[in-house]
Amino acid sequence: MTEATKDAVDDDAGNDADREVVERERAELREFIKGLSPDDIRSGGWFTKLIAQGLRSYTEKVDWQYFQERYRGVPADAIVDQQIKMAARYAALEGGLSAGAYSAAVIATLGSLGGASSATVPAAIATLMVDVAYITRLQLRLAYDITVLYRVPLDLSDPDDMWKLIRVAFTIKGGEMAREGVVKAVPVVVRPLIKRFYSGAVLNAAKSLPIVGKFLLQRNVIKIGIPVVGVPLAVFLNRYTTLLAGRHARAVFRNEARVIELAEGLSKRSQHPELMLWVAWLVITADHKIADDETLLMRHLVRLVRDQHQVIDRQLEQVVDLDPAEVWRRLDAEQGELNDVFDAADLVAAVDGAANVLEKAVISELRNRCRRA
Repeated sequence: MTEATKDAVDDDAGNDADREVVERERAELREFIKGLSPDDIRSGGWFTKLIAQGLRSYTEKVDWQYFQERYRGVPADAIVDQQIKMAARYAALEGGLSAGAYSAAVIATLGSLGGASSATVPAAIATLMVDVAYITRLQLRLAYDITVLYRVPLDLSDPDDMWKLIRVAFTIKGGEMAREGVVKAVPVVVRPLIKRFYSGAVLNAAKSLPIVGKFLLQRNVIKIGIPVVGVPLAVFLNRYTTLLAGRHARAVFRNEARVIELAEGLSKRSQHPELMLWVAWLVITADHKIADDETLLMRHLVRLVRDQHQVIDRQLEQVVDLDPAEVWRRLDAEQGELNDVFDAADLVAAVDGAANVLEKAVISELRNRCRRA
């Protein structure tokens, strides 16, 4: 057997294994859909139930140790890249399996959903919902995997953390930006569909799972809006939107991991942890604007200083308008070397990009005072 033949056999085996995984998960989701009512679908309540059924149990078994056992010694970036590619492959396979059942009859059935009995979901709608639920769960789990691999702390019992995962997984907040940034990379024939898929992607709603469910269902319906296109469209859209979701999650959570890593280094090296917090906040507020990365850094700095140095500064947490004179007073009261404080200020200023003029002015004053000390 030649090397090329061996590679072909391996590819076929890999495809068969992937298809088996997808088929098994689709069968599982068909059982899930059977337990839904038309009202669950119409109201978006299916999404709440899907999270309860498909995310909670998943997160109980998938943690850092889970990936360590499979990819010991491999850098997180490499594993994340493989997870995104695998998810996109599964999404494409599922799109191909679902697309054969998409027809004008499915679209027509959408309009008759309201007339269905409260206990029965029409077969055509069930076909659609298996596809939507599969891609939804796949992208949500992919985003979660990425948080685990980058060691970004996430507590899914906390509504804010859950909303953060949902928002990132489905590019809800930045959908318009994502659409404009990547639409040129896709074939001309499907660009209008990509624009439709991401149109209105900024979800102006409370953190309501049913509202997200309605949003996701409406967004995915475009895959059956042009039945003549058939299988290639469903395969492409499933694969492409999953790739985009994965890359978006990687960008967001990798950046958060970078900020956490910086905070851990600052706390670990600090000889003046309480003073460092005051100086960091002075640098961050120097330009009277607080970037997301600056907020993130300060939140993790406070947490790490509390955990590693047992420092809880009640006075700082009550500050509304920080008076620089208060920081200089604290700085001047310290004895000995203050290089760790100055170095921290430099790094804090650069967390959201190059330091601006006002941040540089604070750092310059800090340098002069540290030298005098």
